[in-house]
Amino acid sequence: MLPTVAWKNNSVVMIDQRKLPGKEIYLKCTNYKEVVSAIKTLAVRGAPAIGVAAAYAAALASVKSRAKTKIEFYAEMAYALEELRKSRPTAVNLFWALDRMTAKLVSLEKLPVEKIKKELLVEAKLIEKEDIAVNTQMAKNGAKLFKKGAAIMTICNTGVLATAGVGTAFGVLNAAHKQGKKIKVVACETRPLLQGSRLTAWELKRAGIPFKLITDNMACHIMSKGVVNAVIAGADRITANGDTANKIGTYMLAVLAKNFGLPFYICAPKSTIDLKLSSGDLIHIEERKALEVTELHGVRTAPEGVKVYNPAFDVTPHDLITGIITEAGVVRPPYRKNLKKLF
Repeated sequence: MLPTVAWKNNSVVMIDQRKLPGKEIYLKCTNYKEVVSAIKTLAVRGAPAIGVAAAYAAALASVKSRAKTKIEFYAEMAYALEELRKSRPTAVNLFWALDRMTAKLVSLEKLPVEKIKKELLVEAKLIEKEDIAVNTQMAKNGAKLFKKGAAIMTICNTGVLATAGVGTAFGVLNAAHKQGKKIKVVACETRPLLQGSRLTAWELKRAGIPFKLITDNMACHIMSKGVVNAVIAGADRITANGDTANKIGTYMLAVLAKNFGLPFYICAPKSTIDLKLSSGDLIHIEERKALEVTELHGVRTAPEGVKVYNPAFDVTPHDLITGIITEAGVVRPPYRKNLKKLF
């Protein structure tokens, strides 16, 4: 299996997550617009993976540019970066990676265009490499939180598929498993696109981690029976006060965990923390197409013409979060004070 997102022969290659677990197919994007489409259609998903894909897309836009002057080149790059920014609105890693590529582009303006192209690709590769290193450290930090034999519930997909490698919340689970803690996982299927059953179950199985799959609406019953000891989830954006946007259904698990006295952890890199937003009320929640709810793999499951709510994310209030696992350690409340310390 290739990396989730990779640079190969002046193209961006990524596993098509829409086809898993049935088929392992790779997309070859030969221009940045194809990467934009891949992000929009969820061929690549997961906040860190989207950030890496966007960085490589920016490098791809530069490599493919046929601009004859530096002014034309910078105009082309400005347009490409803006198109990439429009691809998805909620995950802050996308904007973090593009801000970093933009800053690099500005810093290189005195160099020849061909040199700029090479340096932008170096920066994109560095973003990928750093993501793997960050995830490795988060996995070590998070694994310490769980005792031997713990049963941990999770939602959506936070593994290698959602990152450049290792994973966020999944990386923690895998690290605990590799340490011989004999953990068990309860994976929520994650409607409407089933990232839990299609992707997380696929990764858990490949990793050899014991798990059971449940539908999202079974979570309360499972917790009430004492089956679960803790809950862990990833994040797409964390605001200055600790409010956290993640896959729709995460907030529900946090409320249930609080009710049953279970610790609820978020695992995300510092690049997911957005100190510019004071609270979760300011996060733009992506609303996706109705067909994701009214159809399943092309088979209609609801009457024609029904109206649908389909927010892709929800926001878990900070007071429901026990701790936020980052590469710099586990951040505890008060989040407004302690998250700021990370920077």
